[in-house]
Amino acid sequence: MAGNKMDNIVNLCKRRGIIFPSSEIYGGIGSTWDYGPIGVHLKNNIKAAWWKSVVQERADMVGLDAAILMHPDVWKASGHVDSFADPMVDCKRCKRRFRADHLVEVLKTEEDAVRRTAEDLKDLEKALAEVMCPECGGELTAVRQFNLMFKTYMGPVEESAAVVYLRPETAQGIFVNFKNILNSTRKKLPFGIAQVGKSFRNEITPGNFIFRTREFEQMEIEYFTHPEEAEKWHKYWLEERFNWYVNLGIKRENLRLRPHGEDELAHYACACSDVEYQFPIGWSELEGIANRTDYDLRRHMEISGKDLSYFDEETQERLVPYVIEPSGGVDRTLLAFLCDAYEEIAGGRGEAGAEVEIVLRLHPRLAPIKAAVLPLVRKGGLPDVAVKLYADLRKHFMADYDEVRSIGRRYRRQDEIGTPWCATIDFQTLEDQTVTIRDRDTMEQIRISLDKVKDWIRDKLECIG
Repeated sequence: MAGNKMDNIVNLCKRRGIIFPSSEIYGGIGSTWDYGPIGVHLKNNIKAAWWKSVVQERADMVGLDAAILMHPDVWKASGHVDSFADPMVDCKRCKRRFRADHLVEVLKTEEDAVRRTAEDLKDLEKALAEVMCPECGGELTAVRQFNLMFKTYMGPVEESAAVVYLRPETAQGIFVNFKNILNSTRKKLPFGIAQVGKSFRNEITPGNFIFRTREFEQMEIEYFTHPEEAEKWHKYWLEERFNWYVNLGIKRENLRLRPHGEDELAHYACACSDVEYQFPIGWSELEGIANRTDYDLRRHMEISGKDLSYFDEETQERLVPYVIEPSGGVDRTLLAFLCDAYEEIAGGRGEAGAEVEIVLRLHPRLAPIKAAVLPLVRKGGLPDVAVKLYADLRKHFMADYDEVRSIGRRYRRQDEIGTPWCATIDFQTLEDQTVTIRDRDTMEQIRISLDKVKDWIRDKLECIG
């Protein structure tokens, strides 16, 4: 049943213009996806809601948009060149590639990539000794490390001196700009730097729709604090980030905070907990909130030779701040909102003959389309009134206009893309200048004045928050 739900969501996404397979006319390309006319609004609304919560509404946060291509020494300092790797094996017969630790669960791993010692790999080799290829039953190769960073070349000649990487995370752009932001904003500890941006990881086994992809978008905060206050702020951000999902409509019972065990912690962290969501594929990470200590700033100081310390003018103390990092994936977050909002109603909710009706109960702040304008029929001057209302509404928020097919089918289409309200223009509108507003979730219908529709919807959005 769980698998069917994910399949149904994937089908809905393609049918309604939410998410398409990338390069589909050429057969697609592994685990890459394009966000369609509806999906791009949903994605932008999620990012906007996050930015409003962590930057706009806070006095202790500033924003950044760092470059994807960075000096290669950045990734040496961060440990990604030497340590950002997964153990892999290949099938000698069918040539399929697998993550070794996914074939046998003898080692607990961090979500995407972990540092492994030689002893870890020996244990993994032993555990794989009797394991055959799950696809064809062929013999597997020895375990070897596979670096997840995409490598490219800067400049016209492919030479080693010009090697650069597509960033595997947005965090390092924040760390290397720490001093620039400190000098330009004059922020005092504690304060944070937030960033939304694309990252790239050459995953061995991506999959589960948009849950794990090679190109993805992150929403990350690096919150700088006095070392003695790091534990307090770590607890604060655990609660803050958990509640953000709940406040935007995800059911509390489908979320949990899971602390990492000692053997799961990344080399830079002294503590970390994941916000996990109960996807149809099971409990999986939405966002990690880690105490990264002062590892990153100290490493960049060491490799660059530049001073990235902080001077506290009140205490006359110079220190290297600790960092609390809430790091979430936009694509995973979008998938969680889709899964939580998706509902199938047997027998439908009104249209005769409907077997199953799909309703996407997205929070109105996230809904791609806030309101749809629907003339009851395509005659009698109703479309003229509807088009005028539609033109007025779209100046203030995303709106849709639809006059094709029966009104019941048009309601269903809007329900499937999560539109909270539909405004129907009927013949009574011509008599008294009122319209019917239909609520997606309750199906309640009320009549309001035509010239009040815009303010009514705007007030609803502000009231809901």
